[in-house]
Amino acid sequence: MTQVTRLFDFPYYQLQHKPNPNALVTKYNGKWESISTQEYIDKSNAMSRALLRLGVQKDDKIAVISSTNRTEWNIMDIGILQLGAQNIPIYPTISAEDYEYVLNHSESIYCFVSDNEVFDKVKQVQANTKIKEVYSFNHIEGCKHYSELLELGKDDSNQPEVELRKDAVKSTDLATIIYTSGTTGKPKGVMLSHWNITSNALDSSPRVPIVPGENRILSFLPICHVFERVLIYVYQYAGMSIYFAEGIDKIGDNAKEINPNLMSVVPRLLEKVFDKIMLKGDELSGIKKVLFFWAVSLGERWEPYGANGPWYELQLKIANKLIFSKWRDALGGELRTMVSGSAALQPRLARIFGAAKMRVMEGYGLTETSPVVAVGLYRDHMYRVGTVGKPIDNVEVKIAEDGELLIKGPNVMLGYYKDPEKTAEVMSGDYFHTGDKGEIDADGFLKITGRKKEMFKTSGGKYVIPPLLENDMKQSLFIEQIMVVGEGEKMPAALIQPNFDFIRDWIDLKNNNVGKTNAEIASSEIVIKRIQQEVDKYNKHFGKWEQIKRFELTPDIWSIEGGQLTPTLKMKRAIIIGIYQDLYDKIYRT
Repeated sequence: MTQVTRLFDFPYYQLQHKPNPNALVTKYNGKWESISTQEYIDKSNAMSRALLRLGVQKDDKIAVISSTNRTEWNIMDIGILQLGAQNIPIYPTISAEDYEYVLNHSESIYCFVSDNEVFDKVKQVQANTKIKEVYSFNHIEGCKHYSELLELGKDDSNQPEVELRKDAVKSTDLATIIYTSGTTGKPKGVMLSHWNITSNALDSSPRVPIVPGENRILSFLPICHVFERVLIYVYQYAGMSIYFAEGIDKIGDNAKEINPNLMSVVPRLLEKVFDKIMLKGDELSGIKKVLFFWAVSLGERWEPYGANGPWYELQLKIANKLIFSKWRDALGGELRTMVSGSAALQPRLARIFGAAKMRVMEGYGLTETSPVVAVGLYRDHMYRVGTVGKPIDNVEVKIAEDGELLIKGPNVMLGYYKDPEKTAEVMSGDYFHTGDKGEIDADGFLKITGRKKEMFKTSGGKYVIPPLLENDMKQSLFIEQIMVVGEGEKMPAALIQPNFDFIRDWIDLKNNNVGKTNAEIASSEIVIKRIQQEVDKYNKHFGKWEQIKRFELTPDIWSIEGGQLTPTLKMKRAIIIGIYQDLYDKIYRT
């Protein structure tokens, strides 16, 4: 093989150029178990042979729903795609009702699930769908196990038919339909071809900071999202060993076990990691506490490429030895780079983690662009704090007259499944309208300034861009989530979910006479006054017309399950206002 043009070509390319004895690694019953590149291909072919025996035809749809990333997901992916069928990944955390919608809209005929929780949701709706059979990766009573298909595929007498099917798959053929976790309405099915994603993986590969001898990846962001999925193909292309974390709550433990060199993150995770670090810093005393906060303060002023001069770099060297080395140890000690996507990253976090020698390369993209449009790379001076790096090769970024980003390239989707009207709404010729606003500086760095739809006008005619305010305010340790509101109202305001864990520790530290339940914290005058200080502090960064004049604290944690967040942890703005209509009315109607 000389060229990779379809998604299932990646493991074969790896076998030919960089075979790896630990290609995919998953933890079962407390033990890491790896399969080699050859085993990966062998099992994928066995799955293809079994699916053929089940009667799977070209363009059939097969749903895969897994609570965690794992080896089996990747075997299914290649096994399905080799036949010219489509892999329909589904977010495990959505409701059974949404499962039913996606399974029916995609017309999926088989479904693979990871565990009991997912299986139970599928069983609730299976009778209302075209699903013929459900198979599970875990052993579940009452559900067929995925190993039954590997057994069915052991007989390789129909491998020639698999090869014919593979040869018939064109790079322009549909590979997958990814249902976006929309903040409003039903999810849209984004149709991506083999070449959409393959070209994006190939064009993104030069931005991966590969260091000889360092090839361990920790994967935990949902592989059903195209961001992590395209990175998995990139890692396979580079011949890296991919370790699948047991869950987001086990990242620290897993990192200490495998010492990853690289992993992808979302800003929300980095915010939580940083909050925990700061809580531990608050618990220190004496010279240890002084040194801790000196190092953090130093990190907040970090600039790449030694721009702060030799005296700063000498201090940073000391801070790394005394303080930041412990941060790195908590994540395995060998983590050099994190790739961040899905939402805007606070520049403060980029600086502090950069100072701690765990550089965060922020990227930008959408499901509709397969997804990578731009990403930073520390090497070659392609990194700048506050930007998402430079556009990758073969992807063109154009700024419309109103500031909207338009994207053209081989990565732009085929369209929305069964929805030509919505497809037409977002396309101008070959250009995809992202709905995001941005700018490109004189050196070619792309900066995202907000969502076109999220920008609003107050009754006084002044424009407000909520993400800019929100991202700044979330630097406060007292604020977990914040949503700026005020469209058509006389002033901007905010609904705030306090950082309950941090505030409980703060209460202990200050001996405040405040109750510790979430409801007591959200209604405490002492807490409200303290958060007002934080709001006042960050308001100074903005013009008077866009400053937050009032806020209300919500008594519960915003979550996917609670309906406030999408599976990719974006805020569902309209739904949040609906949930907290009483607080909204308190701000504007009293």
